Amino acid sequence: MAGLRTARRGDSKRPSGPPSARAPQTPRTAWLRIPFGTPRRRRSVLVLVLVAGLGGFGGWALYGSDWFRVRDVKAVGTRVLTPDEVVAAARVPRNAPLLSVDTGATVRRIRARLPRIRTVEVIRSWPGTIALKVSERTPELVQRSGANYREVDREGVRFATVRTVPKGVPLLEMAVSDSPSLSRFGTGRLRRAAADAVRQLPGPVRKDLRTVRVTSYDSLTLELTGARTVVWGSPERGAEKARVLTALLKAAHTAHHFDISVPSAPAVSGS
Repeated sequence: MAGLRTARRGDSKRPSGPPSARAPQTPRTAWLRIPFGTPRRRRSVLVLVLVAGLGGFGGWALYGSDWFRVRDVKAVGTRVLTPDEVVAAARVPRNAPLLSVDTGATVRRIRARLPRIRTVEVIRSWPGTIALKVSERTPELVQRSGANYREVDREGVRFATVRTVPKGVPLLEMAVSDSPSLSRFGTGRLRRAAADAVRQLPGPVRKDLRTVRVTSYDSLTLELTGARTVVWGSPERGAEKARVLTALLKAAHTAHHFDISVPSAPAVSGS
């Protein structure tokens, strides 16, 4: 009996059934394995993890680090203004992340504070510079304004007040208070018509130009040196009028009155 009991105790310690049916043994490190599946899937997961890590680092570098912050602001393209005036008008926040600079707001601030500026381009120059590329308006005419003068550009925009007339810039006289053209076109359009006439003139004729008088959109008169006057008429056909006037000034150099309002039928008098 004792032997039988001993045998049974020994038998109970042995696994029953054939070896192939026994339960597999689980290694202790099996819980550390991550079931990524196929090699292609494992590669995809690793790529996603890498991209996410690089994206997080890039965002931190652009916004959170000191590498790409505004350390310098420069202005180029000025002629009358100074670069410091443009930089001061831009009011770009120093030490701000370069990518956070609002370029549209910067352009609006410069134009609001410096009407002389015609175009502005804001350029991010990595790692830490904002470049302001500007162009200034050029005066085609000047208008009296009390004891000073207002400069007028090619678009008819009055953009700056100066104490003296710039060299070679003619005077603009507007006498349109009673003209229907004032309500129809506005003073800005009439100033632009005068500027268009000036720009059409060849260099030698423009050098002799002293005054452009506007009484309506269809009535522009040019006053040249030597008490010579030119009835220009409307701003239409300006290039043709300029060619006709140049020819008349050479052919009738002693004349004092030229009417080219209809360039196909010019008139000369006062010889």
